[in-house]
Amino acid sequence: MTLLGAVVPGTGYLLAGRKKLGAAVTTISVGLLLLAGYLGLTQRDRILEVAVAPRQLQFATIGLCLLGTLWIVVIVTSHRALRSGTASKGSRVGGAVLVGLLSFAVAVPTALAVQTAQTQRDLVQTVFAGGNSKSATRPTIKNKKDPWAGKPRLNVLLLGADDAQGRDGVRTDTVIVASIDTVTGNVSLISLPRKLMFMPFPKGTKLHEAYPNGFGKEGISLQERLEWMLDAIYKNVPAEHPGIVGESDNEGADILKLTVGEATGLTIDYYVQINLAGFTELVNALGGITVNINYPIPVGGSDDDKRPPNYYLKPAQNKHLWGLEALWYARGRYGIANPDDARSARQRCAIHAIAEAATPPNLLKSYRNLAKVGKNMLRTDITEDLLPAFLQLGLKVKSAKVSEVPLDGRKLKFAYPHPDYDGLRATVAAALSGTPAPTTPGATTRPRKTAPVTPAVPSSKPTTRPTTEPTGPATGKPSTGQADLADACGYHPEQTP
Repeated sequence: MTLLGAVVPGTGYLLAGRKKLGAAVTTISVGLLLLAGYLGLTQRDRILEVAVAPRQLQFATIGLCLLGTLWIVVIVTSHRALRSGTASKGSRVGGAVLVGLLSFAVAVPTALAVQTAQTQRDLVQTVFAGGNSKSATRPTIKNKKDPWAGKPRLNVLLLGADDAQGRDGVRTDTVIVASIDTVTGNVSLISLPRKLMFMPFPKGTKLHEAYPNGFGKEGISLQERLEWMLDAIYKNVPAEHPGIVGESDNEGADILKLTVGEATGLTIDYYVQINLAGFTELVNALGGITVNINYPIPVGGSDDDKRPPNYYLKPAQNKHLWGLEALWYARGRYGIANPDDARSARQRCAIHAIAEAATPPNLLKSYRNLAKVGKNMLRTDITEDLLPAFLQLGLKVKSAKVSEVPLDGRKLKFAYPHPDYDGLRATVAAALSGTPAPTTPGATTRPRKTAPVTPAVPSSKPTTRPTTEPTGPATGKPSTGQADLADACGYHPEQTP
């Protein structure tokens, strides 16, 4: 009877003859159960809003604590009401043990739920921008309930910032634009090589006044060019011109949003910055990722220091990788021809693999670890009040198509000091509109008589495909200018192990 009273609170009182109290508690218990079922089946959006609202999470925490406490009180008092006054000592001890176990069975999940709610609240408040945050480029949203109304595409800049020990400042080795169709959830990924020079800035801005010809410098050595490439903008522009974009919590990210937007012809709405030092922890928290390896990928090694890698990830289909090897899958480049293009292609595949690994069971099982990792590795200018809308869009993305926009590095002259940014804008516009890509790059505004940047000297190790080819088999729809990542990241080995 005590067990039944614990499973359906209130029935213990009824069995003990306390009908009014039993009827009241049972009615409340059944009512709460039916309400939970109704909300779970029909009000998913409201539940998601609670999951990303710090104040509502605090209320949920208080409610969980109160509910768990009352449940335990009902278990204890039901047993006392049911227990016979002539019960033996052994019977009393057995009953006490049972009550203790049942109370423990209620307390443990309640405590875990409370901890999860508090972890989620802490994550939201730590990572996502609050009302006092400052951004020079974040759009002003008036309709918070439907922020994508009249906005066919949302463009989010994904930055991989490597501020590992021994590096001079933060460099954004990964720069990817995720252009999201707000109706279908389809995503187009646009990767920019980190060695692009003379990145343009929008006219009419102080950045354009400071760098009218783009972020670059003429007549310098190959070594000096390293400080005038795309991956150096985040560090060097704020250092040379502090406050040039206005008030900002992350000047480097705001500057990159403007220059990447100008280079691609897109308006960049938000950024998400990932500290690559925490990438291994993220992958481990997800239980690893599964990728296809199409050519040997170096683990470790440095072309600059002539230091060979520790070993290679061999070609394999559906290879399961844990944190460290997943990191090198995304960033390994020793001895690979066109290393930046090859690395960008694998980074897109790593993003795809992470999205595939983020299943509800994985997220629930490892949530506290994921939240801890997220606090230490993520920065963004997405605000807390937009999280419900982003979650809804994220659910669309989860079941939609993720594609890459292949960029022909040779035609667009990515290896030259003055890339063809007009051609880049035309390529991106054609891909996102679904029209045939231009057969020739757009006219450029600057001559290109200088020699291309010399790539790292390849070793005898296998190389990846040239930049003029897409990073995957044909999709059957060349007119769109995009390739489905499921195909592009498929298994099509270029060389045997």
